Amino acid sequence: MNVVILGCGRVGSTFARLMHKEGHHVTIIDLQSEAFRRLGQKYKGGRIVGNGIDEDILRRSGVENADVFVAVTQGDNRNIMASQIAKHVFNVPQVIARIYDPIRADRYRQLGLVTLCTTTIASGLLHDFVVKGEWGLAKDYSAEYLAANV
Repeated sequence: MNVVILGCGRVGSTFARLMHKEGHHVTIIDLQSEAFRRLGQKYKGGRIVGNGIDEDILRRSGVENADVFVAVTQGDNRNIMASQIAKHVFNVPQVIARIYDPIRADRYRQLGLVTLCTTTIASGLLHDFVVKGEWGLAKDYSAEYLAANV
């Protein structure tokens, strides 16, 4: 599988190492070259310093041939915009955007963008552990689930 990841923070670098270890072709993009230190020495995938909403940077990453594009920067706007470009300009089959704001995550999900809202997932997990004394399943904490139950 050919994977392009935008954001080499904790989530992006961990996901990149995991996918690379499984033998997938991985390229990761970040604004800061220092972020790549999180990848460690065993990671031999691609690294691109640049802005992931820049189409030229995305082309350098090989996004035209990507099977998956994942945007996990710290900024909702950048993740949304880059994901929309990957999906609609480059026709990447599977695009996922991390969006911290539950309302925005739900709205973009309704527009057909796969969203990962860690805010709703963490809140749901904490609720279940505090109230029920056990952890639930992450799928139970989607924006759709919480919108119907909160």
